[in-house]
Amino acid sequence: MARGDAPRDSYHLVGISFFILGLGTLLPWNFFITAIPYFQARLAGASNSTARILSTNHTGPEDAFNFNNWVTLLSQLPLLLFTFLNSFLYQCVPETVRILGSLLAILLLFALTAALVKVDMSPGPFFSITMASVCFINSFSAVLQGSLFGQLGTMPSTYSTLFLSGQGLAGIFAALAMLLSMASGVDAETSALGYFITPCVGILMSIMCYLSLPHLKFARYYLANKPSQAQAQELETKAELLQSDLADSAVPCVGLHSHPVCLPRHHSHGDQLHQSREVESVLQPHLLLPPLQHHGLAGTEPDLLLPVARRGQPAAAPAGLPAVPVRAPLHAVPRAPEVPAAHPLPAGCLLHHLHAALCRF
Repeated sequence: MARGDAPRDSYHLVGISFFILGLGTLLPWNFFITAIPYFQARLAGASNSTARILSTNHTGPEDAFNFNNWVTLLSQLPLLLFTFLNSFLYQCVPETVRILGSLLAILLLFALTAALVKVDMSPGPFFSITMASVCFINSFSAVLQGSLFGQLGTMPSTYSTLFLSGQGLAGIFAALAMLLSMASGVDAETSALGYFITPCVGILMSIMCYLSLPHLKFARYYLANKPSQAQAQELETKAELLQSDLADSAVPCVGLHSHPVCLPRHHSHGDQLHQSREVESVLQPHLLLPPLQHHGLAGTEPDLLLPVARRGQPAAAPAGLPAVPVRAPLHAVPRAPEVPAAHPLPAGCLLHHLHAALCRF
């Protein structure tokens, strides 16, 4: 959610940039698979007559190389592998390098694929080059999407919606391009050339949009200090969850700092508290719930949250909190001053009154 002190997105430029970035992530692959009839024709050694048939009904000849099966395998396997590896790459490769490097690599691969349209080549080498392109395109796409989603995680949810909307529009553009190609009656080679050049334009627009983000104040606010922003949002979310737990009386909590905190304890009249108790707890830094101040348990500089265990039982960490077992001494407050009771009667007076009552009876 947007923070109160965040700057405004002037003219929605950041939203438009992420929309175009979403469009640029899926537009290349959607146009690539739209040109499958062209690939099947090249692999079958299509002649000019076959090309004319393809331009009429866009149905390919017999798939001698099992092109569709290989495309499915070599697209999904790298996508899965590099999506997993991206969770480790962010530690050693800067985000800018991952995003811009992936966009430039996909741009070069599509430029190569577009150039091969005009190059005569036997089906065997053409198949090998095409499968290598499929593998690399999806590998870089996985890194690109994972990195962009990491940036969107630090921004308001509206921008994630815009990014996904751009990805959805990429599929619509590919379908419209195929319909226009069929309606215009151009040959398969010209259609394929258009399919491969259009994503290059989309990728260039995505690169320009990404390079413009550091110059926009709204984007700098959320992207410049991502670790601290992400931690603050995570703690905010945990605070809301713990507040709901407190409302349901599920987790009693006290605020702790670097010194012991005195806890009130319900006790019967005349009981005395001599010892301090120790409870095993779970600490969450930089968090204090306002309801604790109502009970007078908040310190002057509270930065810890302690779920208190019941007597003889360890405290359970609330959902989503990292468990850091500690042992914190908690001293009971001095008991409240006792209300003086009525003085008891002397033993002689008590026996006299008892004897008089028995005589009357």
